[in-house]
Amino acid sequence: MDTEASHTQRDRSSPDEGEGRSRFAFSGARLRRPGWFTWRRAGLLGVVCTVFLLLLSNFVVQPFLIPSRSMEPTLAIGDRVLVNKLAYGSGAQPERGDLVVFDGTGSFVPERAGDDNPVGEALHGAASALGLAEPSDTDFVKRVIGVGGDDVVCCDAGGQLVVNGVPVREPYLYPGDTASKVPFRIVVPLGTLWVMGDHRSQSRDSRDHLGEPGGGMVPVDKVIGRADWIGWPASRWRSLGTTSGSGGSGGGHG
Repeated sequence: MDTEASHTQRDRSSPDEGEGRSRFAFSGARLRRPGWFTWRRAGLLGVVCTVFLLLLSNFVVQPFLIPSRSMEPTLAIGDRVLVNKLAYGSGAQPERGDLVVFDGTGSFVPERAGDDNPVGEALHGAASALGLAEPSDTDFVKRVIGVGGDDVVCCDAGGQLVVNGVPVREPYLYPGDTASKVPFRIVVPLGTLWVMGDHRSQSRDSRDHLGEPGGGMVPVDKVIGRADWIGWPASRWRSLGTTSGSGGSGGGHG
């Protein structure tokens, strides 16, 4: 009798134990599933953020890594400037003193045949757009010295640039540099810019292309945007602003 009762008790307990194991297994499955979904969500979030940053850099603000000394002391090697791509929207034009990033193809560098690796170019372009790689060798950052219609002369008796008869003060020049060791006088064609680096002795700019097709002028439609801020490193965070000044139609740099 006791034996039968014992069997009966075990038989009755078996479903409960099975049900408990089932509940535990189901609970464990539920505990494991969120981890798998979290990794998938993290990956998806990373893709979404990358796409967002690429769209932002293509249409609004693009980081630009400074690779040379040509804009010292304003910009140093390794600085990441934020280029405002909306600065010249709605008919706005570059002004004297603006720091502009532009595509120098056809003005500073010759047109290429286009036989480069398209995949490599695309990957480098994406990294450059995120400020993770040096810019394309066709992209440049310089300061606007003359706009369409300006008469730019170097130099007057005091060693200063003269724009439309007005001497230009250039407080941004690298210490010890002169306005230019190369004398020139040019009239900037409409729709183009005359640009120079702040570190004149280390800058290849419009002066170096005077004798080439285009005469060193940068078409306005080749301007990518205006460098408005230094975004990195943190110790150099600041707004770059502009240095356009007054002086009649010529306007000196402030």
